[in-house]
Amino acid sequence: MNQPLAGFAPAPVSARMENHGNHMAKIAMQTGNDLFARVGSMVAYEGFVQYEPNPPAVRQIAKDWMTGEGAPLMKCSGDGLLYLADYGANVVVINLNGDGISVNATNLLAFDAHLTWGVERVKGLAKFAGQGLWNTKISGQGWVALTSRGKPIVVDCGGGEDETYVDPDALVAWSPNLKVKGKRSFKAQSLIGRGSGEAYQMAFSGQGIVVVQPSEDSTDRLRVRG
Repeated sequence: MNQPLAGFAPAPVSARMENHGNHMAKIAMQTGNDLFARVGSMVAYEGFVQYEPNPPAVRQIAKDWMTGEGAPLMKCSGDGLLYLADYGANVVVINLNGDGISVNATNLLAFDAHLTWGVERVKGLAKFAGQGLWNTKISGQGWVALTSRGKPIVVDCGGGEDETYVDPDALVAWSPNLKVKGKRSFKAQSLIGRGSGEAYQMAFSGQGIVVVQPSEDSTDRLRVRG
Protein backbone atom coordinates (compact mmCIF):
# COMPACT_ATOMS: atom_id res chain seq x y z
CA MET A 1 0.00 0.00 0.00
CA ASN A 2 1.14 3.53 -0.70
CA GLN A 3 2.84 4.58 2.54
CA PRO A 4 0.98 7.92 3.00
CA LEU A 5 -2.34 6.00 2.86
CA ALA A 6 -1.32 3.13 5.14
CA GLY A 7 -2.59 4.88 8.26
CA PHE A 8 -6.14 4.90 6.89
CA ALA A 9 -6.42 1.14 6.38
CA PRO A 10 -9.08 -0.57 8.52
CA ALA A 11 -7.87 -2.27 11.68
CA PRO A 12 -8.49 -6.00 12.22
CA VAL A 13 -12.06 -6.76 13.25
CA SER A 14 -12.40 -6.87 17.03
CA ALA A 15 -16.18 -6.51 17.54
CA ARG A 16 -19.50 -6.83 15.73
CA MET A 17 -19.66 -3.03 15.42
CA GLU A 18 -16.87 -0.47 15.89
CA ASN A 19 -15.64 2.90 14.71
CA HIS A 20 -13.28 3.48 11.82
CA GLY A 21 -12.16 6.98 12.67
CA ASN A 22 -14.70 9.40 14.09
CA HIS A 23 -17.11 9.49 11.18
CA MET A 24 -17.67 5.91 10.11
CA ALA A 25 -19.05 2.67 11.58
CA LYS A 26 -17.61 -0.72 10.61
CA ILE A 27 -19.92 -3.72 11.02
CA ALA A 28 -18.83 -7.36 10.80
CA MET A 29 -21.74 -8.95 8.94
CA GLN A 30 -22.64 -12.62 9.45
CA THR A 31 -25.43 -14.69 7.95
CA GLY A 32 -28.38 -14.74 10.34
CA ASN A 33 -27.24 -11.62 12.19
CA ASP A 34 -28.99 -8.91 10.17
CA LEU A 35 -28.74 -5.17 10.60
CA PHE A 36 -31.17 -2.27 10.17
CA ALA A 37 -29.45 0.84 8.80
CA ARG A 38 -30.48 4.25 7.58
CA VAL A 39 -31.21 4.21 3.85
CA GLY A 40 -28.29 5.74 1.95
CA SER A 41 -25.76 5.28 4.75
CA MET A 42 -23.70 2.54 3.07
CA VAL A 43 -20.38 3.95 1.84
CA ALA A 44 -18.51 0.65 1.19
CA TYR A 45 -18.61 -3.08 1.85
CA GLU A 46 -16.50 -6.19 1.41
CA GLY A 47 -17.81 -9.68 0.81
CA PHE A 48 -21.44 -10.50 0.03
CA VAL A 49 -23.94 -8.09 1.58
CA GLN A 50 -27.54 -7.63 0.42
CA TYR A 51 -29.88 -4.71 1.06
CA GLU A 52 -33.66 -4.62 1.37
CA PRO A 53 -35.31 -1.18 1.65
CA ASN A 54 -38.39 -0.82 3.86
CA PRO A 55 -38.44 -4.50 4.98
CA PRO A 56 -41.64 -6.07 6.41
CA ALA A 57 -40.43 -5.75 10.02
CA VAL A 58 -40.09 -2.00 9.55
CA ARG A 59 -43.41 -1.62 7.74
CA GLN A 60 -45.22 -3.49 10.50
CA ILE A 61 -44.00 -1.08 13.17
CA ALA A 62 -44.41 1.96 10.92
CA LYS A 63 -48.12 1.23 10.51
CA ASP A 64 -48.66 2.04 14.18
CA TRP A 65 -46.34 5.04 14.42
CA MET A 66 -48.55 7.77 12.91
CA THR A 67 -45.98 10.23 14.26
CA GLY A 68 -43.62 11.02 11.41
CA GLU A 69 -40.76 9.93 13.68
CA GLY A 70 -39.67 6.93 11.66
CA ALA A 71 -36.51 7.21 9.58
CA PRO A 72 -36.20 5.30 6.28
CA LEU A 73 -34.48 1.99 7.11
CA MET A 74 -33.02 -0.85 5.07
CA LYS A 75 -32.20 -4.39 6.16
CA CYS A 76 -28.61 -5.46 5.57
CA SER A 77 -27.75 -9.18 5.51
CA GLY A 78 -24.91 -11.43 4.42
CA ASP A 79 -21.24 -11.99 5.21
CA GLY A 80 -18.49 -9.41 5.06
CA LEU A 81 -17.59 -5.95 6.31
CA LEU A 82 -20.02 -3.06 6.00
CA TYR A 83 -19.08 0.60 6.35
CA LEU A 84 -21.73 3.21 7.19
CA ALA A 85 -21.62 7.00 7.48
CA ASP A 86 -23.94 10.01 7.44
CA TYR A 87 -22.52 12.99 5.54
CA GLY A 88 -19.44 13.26 7.75
CA ALA A 89 -21.30 13.30 11.07
CA ASN A 90 -19.53 11.86 14.11
CA VAL A 91 -20.50 8.24 14.77
CA VAL A 92 -20.95 6.77 18.26
CA VAL A 93 -21.06 2.96 18.59
CA ILE A 94 -22.77 1.47 21.65
CA ASN A 95 -23.05 -2.10 22.93
CA LEU A 96 -26.37 -2.11 24.81
CA ASN A 97 -25.47 -5.31 26.70
CA GLY A 98 -29.06 -5.82 27.85
CA ASP A 99 -29.80 -2.15 28.51
CA GLY A 100 -31.87 0.27 26.44
CA ILE A 101 -31.52 3.67 24.86
CA SER A 102 -33.98 6.28 23.64
CA VAL A 103 -32.77 7.89 20.41
CA ASN A 104 -33.77 10.84 18.28
CA ALA A 105 -34.58 9.16 14.94
CA THR A 106 -32.53 11.69 12.98
CA ASN A 107 -29.47 10.50 14.96
CA LEU A 108 -30.08 6.78 14.44
CA LEU A 109 -27.58 5.26 11.97
CA ALA A 110 -27.89 1.48 12.50
CA PHE A 111 -28.78 -1.26 14.99
CA ASP A 112 -28.89 -5.04 15.19
CA ALA A 113 -32.15 -6.31 13.71
CA HIS A 114 -32.80 -8.73 16.60
CA LEU A 115 -33.04 -5.90 19.13
CA THR A 116 -36.44 -4.86 20.49
CA TRP A 117 -37.42 -1.45 19.15
CA GLY A 118 -40.29 0.91 18.52
CA VAL A 119 -41.43 4.52 18.77
CA GLU A 120 -42.65 5.85 22.11
CA ARG A 121 -44.04 9.13 23.35
CA VAL A 122 -41.73 11.07 25.67
CA LYS A 123 -43.75 11.55 28.83
CA GLY A 124 -43.90 14.81 30.72
CA LEU A 125 -43.55 17.21 27.78
CA ALA A 126 -47.04 17.53 26.30
CA LYS A 127 -47.76 20.94 27.82
CA PHE A 128 -44.51 22.29 26.34
CA ALA A 129 -44.77 20.78 22.85
CA GLY A 130 -48.40 20.27 21.91
CA GLN A 131 -48.99 16.54 21.87
CA GLY A 132 -45.45 15.88 23.13
CA LEU A 133 -42.31 14.37 21.63
CA TRP A 134 -41.63 10.94 20.15
CA ASN A 135 -38.40 8.96 20.23
CA THR A 136 -37.16 5.56 19.08
CA LYS A 137 -36.49 3.18 21.98
CA ILE A 138 -34.09 0.25 21.40
CA SER A 139 -33.20 -2.43 23.96
CA GLY A 140 -31.66 -5.88 24.32
CA GLN A 141 -28.35 -7.60 23.67
CA GLY A 142 -26.78 -5.98 20.66
CA TRP A 143 -25.22 -2.95 19.00
CA VAL A 144 -26.43 0.51 18.02
CA ALA A 145 -24.69 3.24 16.00
CA LEU A 146 -25.69 6.88 16.53
CA THR A 147 -24.66 10.06 14.73
CA SER A 148 -23.80 13.43 16.21
CA ARG A 149 -23.32 16.77 14.47
CA GLY A 150 -19.90 17.34 15.99
CA LYS A 151 -18.14 15.58 18.85
CA PRO A 152 -20.81 14.70 21.44
CA ILE A 153 -20.65 14.88 25.20
CA VAL A 154 -22.05 12.05 27.34
CA VAL A 155 -23.42 13.38 30.62
CA ASP A 156 -23.79 10.95 33.53
CA CYS A 157 -26.83 12.07 35.51
CA GLY A 158 -25.41 10.24 38.50
CA GLY A 159 -28.66 9.27 40.18
CA GLY A 160 -28.65 12.31 42.45
CA GLU A 161 -31.30 14.95 42.99
CA ASP A 162 -29.71 17.46 40.62
CA GLU A 163 -31.24 17.64 37.16
CA THR A 164 -29.47 17.83 33.80
CA TYR A 165 -30.98 20.35 31.35
CA VAL A 166 -30.65 19.99 27.58
CA ASP A 167 -31.84 22.02 24.61
CA PRO A 168 -34.14 19.65 22.64
CA ASP A 169 -32.36 20.61 19.39
CA ALA A 170 -29.03 19.37 20.79
CA LEU A 171 -30.31 16.10 22.23
CA VAL A 172 -29.15 12.82 20.65
CA ALA A 173 -30.16 10.05 23.08
CA TRP A 174 -30.68 9.14 26.72
CA SER A 175 -31.19 6.20 29.05
CA PRO A 176 -34.92 5.36 28.93
CA ASN A 177 -35.16 4.86 32.70
CA LEU A 178 -34.39 8.55 33.31
CA LYS A 179 -37.22 10.83 34.40
CA VAL A 180 -37.94 13.56 31.86
CA LYS A 181 -39.80 16.83 32.25
CA GLY A 182 -39.91 20.19 30.55
CA LYS A 183 -38.78 23.52 31.94
CA ARG A 184 -39.83 26.81 30.39
CA SER A 185 -37.44 29.78 30.48
CA PHE A 186 -39.35 32.95 29.69
CA LYS A 187 -36.51 35.30 30.67
CA ALA A 188 -34.01 33.48 28.42
CA GLN A 189 -36.30 33.05 25.41
CA SER A 190 -33.90 34.81 23.04
CA LEU A 191 -30.90 32.78 24.21
CA ILE A 192 -32.11 29.22 24.77
CA GLY A 193 -33.38 26.89 22.09
CA ARG A 194 -32.31 29.17 19.25
CA GLY A 195 -32.54 26.37 16.70
CA SER A 196 -36.22 25.72 17.36
CA GLY A 197 -37.46 29.03 18.71
CA GLU A 198 -38.75 27.14 21.77
CA ALA A 199 -38.05 28.64 25.19
CA TYR A 200 -37.91 25.36 27.08
CA GLN A 201 -35.41 22.69 27.99
CA MET A 202 -35.67 19.01 28.77
CA ALA A 203 -34.74 18.14 32.36
CA PHE A 204 -33.36 14.64 33.12
CA SER A 205 -32.96 13.04 36.52
CA GLY A 206 -32.18 9.56 37.84
CA GLN A 207 -29.56 6.93 37.01
CA GLY A 208 -28.39 7.05 33.41
CA ILE A 209 -26.73 9.05 30.65
CA VAL A 210 -27.66 11.80 28.21
CA VAL A 211 -25.87 12.21 24.86
CA VAL A 212 -25.69 15.81 23.60
CA GLN A 213 -24.36 17.13 20.28
CA PRO A 214 -22.89 20.61 19.74
CA SER A 215 -25.20 21.34 16.80
CA GLU A 216 -28.61 22.90 17.42
CA ASP A 217 -29.85 22.61 13.83
CA SER A 218 -33.63 22.42 13.91
CA THR A 219 -33.51 19.54 11.39
CA ASP A 220 -31.88 17.42 14.10
CA ARG A 221 -34.53 17.93 16.73
CA LEU A 222 -37.02 15.43 18.05
CA ARG A 223 -40.28 15.47 16.14
CA VAL A 224 -42.98 17.67 17.63
CA ARG A 225 -46.51 16.62 16.79
CA GLY A 226 -49.20 19.19 17.33
